[in-house]
Amino acid sequence: MLSVQEVLRSKGTQVYSVPASATVLEATRMMNEHGIGAVVVMEGERVVGIFTERDVLRRVVAQERQPSQVLVREVMTREVVCCSPKTSLDEARSVMKHRRIRHLPVLNGDGSLAGMISIGDLNAYHADSQETTIHLLHEYLYGRT
Repeated sequence: MLSVQEVLRSKGTQVYSVPASATVLEATRMMNEHGIGAVVVMEGERVVGIFTERDVLRRVVAQERQPSQVLVREVMTREVVCCSPKTSLDEARSVMKHRRIRHLPVLNGDGSLAGMISIGDLNAYHADSQETTIHLLHEYLYGRT
């Protein structure tokens, strides 16, 4: 069974993070610069939250708060749903679907951050896998071209 570890091998383990003391403006600039929808909020080596586009919309924009004056710790999602590298892709997809989230930090057994996957990463990995299967079936049926 395929696991989150395979997705991380494919996409890499780069995770963008901010301290809880960063401003919303700093965090959103980082997200825009790297074309990502979430950053992990860290205190030292410990994950203490996640800050997402949804947090910006609900807790900053909708409440007419000033991004340069609001700290990430005030508006981040504190209840972070995480998975391990050994979590199956089906389980990760199911968690995202049922919890209505788009990002899952990946933690090693010791609680250290191993990476992060998004629903987009899972979809891309699945699409690549299907393309490979189709190619191999085509070769099987029609020979190498």
